[in-house]
Amino acid sequence: MTDLTRRQALAAGIALTASASLPGFARAATPVRLTSVKFGSVSWLIDTIRAEGIDKKHGLNLQVIEVANNPAAPIALLSGSADVIVSDWTWALRQRARGYDLKFAPYSSALGSVMVPKGSPIKSIADLKGKKIGVAGTGIDKSWILLRAYSREQVGKDIADFAEPVFGAAPLVTAEFDGGRLDAVLNFWTYAARLQAGGARQLLSMSDVVKGLGVSRTPALVGFIWSKKEVADNAIPVDVLLKTVADANSVLAKSDAAWERLRPLIKPASDAELIAIRDYYRSGIPGVWGSADTAAAKKLTNLLIELGDAELVGDGTRFDQNLFRT
Repeated sequence: MTDLTRRQALAAGIALTASASLPGFARAATPVRLTSVKFGSVSWLIDTIRAEGIDKKHGLNLQVIEVANNPAAPIALLSGSADVIVSDWTWALRQRARGYDLKFAPYSSALGSVMVPKGSPIKSIADLKGKKIGVAGTGIDKSWILLRAYSREQVGKDIADFAEPVFGAAPLVTAEFDGGRLDAVLNFWTYAARLQAGGARQLLSMSDVVKGLGVSRTPALVGFIWSKKEVADNAIPVDVLLKTVADANSVLAKSDAAWERLRPLIKPASDAELIAIRDYYRSGIPGVWGSADTAAAKKLTNLLIELGDAELVGDGTRFDQNLFRT
């Protein structure tokens, strides 16, 4: 790693030392370095893989590269600090347009939601006129861009013009919502699940938004991303990683005991919160990416390009079906 990429990695909060799941096994199998945010949903998956011995079953030498937050993962991949990350395919398409030979396999189709307080008089997106809505992320978050397009489609006006968006990190906007300082919040699925368990009501799911924009099938927006060239050149067994993940998801899809074991990582405020998170996760476990998913992804990409969101999609970005591992 060059001094520049090392500084980039350190600035992004990437842990450059990796913890191997099979001490001493690295000599027998090429490791796969996977990024994970501490206590995030990928960490639940990794914990399940190790606790169930699924890595040993597949002969996978899994090394975890801890990153401080989700934006740090792409830096880890591009700097060579990680082999595989979990991120959006919109970002991966932008990188392919810049010459990076990236590949994508689905991780989760679970999407966030617009939540309102229990007992709120808000019944539709039109009722958010003059209201404060918290948005996890920034003004170029894909969910916010799609919600703006949806509001124009449904009520003829951009929600950015008739409501008051408040942008911030997911924990911050959640705290503001809990404190009664926001009328609604657009948040990631893990936070939406916690809010729902606490009594908040789902006003609109992002799946509904996608369908309302004419995309009947909602593809997984988040997935495993890697460099095809780097994986081939270094014989990194990404296929083994994906098989291991599929087996771990089969456990999480069926075993409530497996979720009880994850309680210390998830840190739910109640049993209801653990159940809500479990059910959200299960609903997002993807199948094999197929032609229908590629077609839906193409529609969404073209929609984002039509919206003129160059910062999110990137100038010169074109839809490239070769990104997706089918």
